Order: sequence, then C-alpha cells, then structure tokens
Amino acid sequence: MSPELITILIFGFVFLLLFLGVPLVFSLGSTAIVFGLFLWGPESAYLNCSRTVGAMFSYEMIAVPLFMLMAVILEGSGLADDMYGAIHIWMGGIRGGLAVGTILICTAIAAMSGVSAAGVLTMGVLAFPAMQKRGYNKNISMGCIMAGGALGQLIPPSLLMVIYGAVAGVSVGKMFIGGILPGLMLSGLFIIYILVRSLLNKNLCPSMPKEERSLITLRDKLIATKGVILPTLLIVGVLGSIFSGIATPTEAAGVGAFGSMLCSVIHGRFTWKRLKTACSQTLLSSSMVMWIVIGSLMFVSTYFAAGGAEFVKNVLVGSKLNPWVVMICIQVIIIILGCLMDPAGIILLCTPLFLPAVKMLGFDPLWFGVLFIVNLEMAYLTPPFGYNLFYLKSIIPPEITMQEVYQSAIPFVAVQLVGLILCMLFPQIILYLPNLMKG
Repeated sequence: MSPELITILIFGFVFLLLFLGVPLVFSLGSTAIVFGLFLWGPESAYLNCSRTVGAMFSYEMIAVPLFMLMAVILEGSGLADDMYGAIHIWMGGIRGGLAVGTILICTAIAAMSGVSAAGVLTMGVLAFPAMQKRGYNKNISMGCIMAGGALGQLIPPSLLMVIYGAVAGVSVGKMFIGGILPGLMLSGLFIIYILVRSLLNKNLCPSMPKEERSLITLRDKLIATKGVILPTLLIVGVLGSIFSGIATPTEAAGVGAFGSMLCSVIHGRFTWKRLKTACSQTLLSSSMVMWIVIGSLMFVSTYFAAGGAEFVKNVLVGSKLNPWVVMICIQVIIIILGCLMDPAGIILLCTPLFLPAVKMLGFDPLWFGVLFIVNLEMAYLTPPFGYNLFYLKSIIPPEITMQEVYQSAIPFVAVQLVGLILCMLFPQIILYLPNLMKG
C-alpha cells in the first residue's frame, strides 16, 4: 500500500472517530492498533509498546505533574485575590483599567501556573462580576479573561513547551526562556487593543467614578502593593533558576510546587484536606496528559513505520516552494487543527511530522517550537472546541449564551494572529533571551 493511500486512510479514520465524538486519545490509539494489525499483524504490538515505554520514563515529563500541582495549589492560595485588589486600586481610574488589570494578572498567573484554566477560572470569578458592576461591555470583559488565560500556554512554565521539548529533543529550559518575550508582547498587544477601543468608545469600559477615586489614598495604594510581592518572588524563583542555569525545568517545577505551598501557608489557606484535593486533581490532569501522549505516540509510530515520515518530508521539502511559503502552510494547518483537536495532541502528532522538514528548510527548531506554541494559543479561543470558551461559560451567568462567548473571543484571536505574524517576521523576539542563557 502506498504512503499516499495510507495517509488518506489513517487520517480519515482518525477524523471520522473525532467527529463521532470519540475522545482524542482513543481515536489515535485505536487507529494505530487497527492499522498496525492490518499492515503487520501481531508484531505491531512491539512497535507501539516500545515508543510508549520511552515516553513513560522521560525525565522531562516529570515536570508535568509538578507544574500541575503548582497551578492547582495556587488557585486556592489567595494570591490572585490580593493581586486583583491591588490592580483595582491602582488602575480603576483609567478607562479600561480593570480589563487591562485582568490581562496583567493573567500574565502573572501564567508565569506561576503554566496552564490556561487557572487564569480563566480565577479571573472569571473575580474580575468578570467586578467589570460588569462597573458597566463594562460584557464581550470585552469575557474576551480579555479568555485571552489572558491563554497566556498560560506561552509564558513559562508552559506544559505544552515541556511536551514539545520532550518530543523534539529541544531544551525545555530554552523553550521556556524563548516564550517570555512573545508572551509579554501578546500581553502588551491585548492591553493596547483594550485601551484603543476604550478611547474610541467612552461607554465601552468606563473608569471608576471620581467620588470613589477620591476615597483612595496613597497609603491605600502602597498597602495594596503588598499583594504583588509573593507572586513576584515565586516567578523569579522559578524562571530565574532556569535562566541562570541553577536548575533544570524539572527541578524548577519542584521549586514552584514547594513555593506555591509556601504561599498558601503564608495566606492561611493551607490545610491537609486542600493538599489532598490538589494532589487528586493533579493526578487526574497528569493522567489525562499522559494518555494523550501514549495515544499520539502509538499513532505516529504506526504512521512512520508505514512510510509516512518520508512522504510528509517529500511533500514539504520536495515541493521546491519557498521555505517561508512552506512555513506559512504549516501554520495554517496548525490553526485548522487547533479548531478541532486538543493542543497537546496536536504537538505530539505534528512535531514528528513537521520537524524534520523544518530542519531541512533551514529553520531553527527552537524558534519553530515557540512559534508552534504561539499558534496553539489561538486554539484555546477558537470555536467550536476552544477550552477557554467552555471554562468561562461554566462560571458566568447562565443568561449569557455560548454564541456570545464565541463572539467575544474573535477580536482577541485576531490580536493573537498579529502576534504570530510578528514572531515570524522578527525571529529574535523568540531567540534573543535563549541566546543569553547560562548553563
């Protein structure tokens, strides 16, 4: 059977299962088993097992449960409450200030957690009611929460970067540091968008009334600033240890998990019951990630053994197209897949397919990896299956429809696309800080 026909059949079978509602891990895993038995018989079991065992013993993947634990503990630590209180006092007088503050706090949560759910759920509970009380447009309120939460996949520590680094053989530490400037740039683009729209439409995001502002003294502002001290120390502890070469990302994940527990103790939120609950949630989330890893590796192993890797490489490199045209085509494919599949599954599926061609075309695999994550950040906001859309819908008033949630995400997806284009046009946005790393 030719690689072309196998490609059509194997991917057609996966997407058929996905459209029937079969979870991604079972769609990929069952496809690998069925086609493996059809092509090679019982011997295909060894092919699948050898790849999955390697993933289970990957040192880099140890960081996944540690960062998950860090994120879950931080959700209940009270840090976000203090940060939002400080932002409300300092920026409430600016038109659009609460929305800008929401982006800033989501940026800080992203640098402490590595997952998008933490930012969306926390700010959905804290910020959305506060913005509605101030008369903010509900679309921009929802959009800034979902877009800010998505930064958790780009600003380190990022679980998607851990997965890409493990699959691609790229330094996870350099991936983390490479994500800092793109993440801050996207955060800045979201803020610019909010401020410009607030300037053009005075009723979109009104500022705090003068009477209320007059009651806030400089002393109140300074006291509120204490709320950003612990988050800053935690961020510096995790990222600083990686950048300076003191710790590997896996070791830094341990530092972050311990630091989040310490923050919870300082805030008086630590109990053994909360720790037990956090460990249970971490186990569930980490197991889900690992099952996706296993299913994806089984699928990729089967497809590669059938000649798929050579076929994809020949299509991308042998087409004689300009390398940048090929790169744009890859990004478009990732955007389309992001509307249909789990981002972790997309990394595990596409990295082995695209990376050999990316290297042959002369692109830096580190740059491509961070660009990949920038692209996948859109997947958390793109209908119909963007995770952040459903995270937010689960905690906002029931009278707000899913269609309204979809509509609120579209302008921020456009801003994310601008960020992706800038990272392609100016690679140093990604590569500058990794080139300065020590160790």
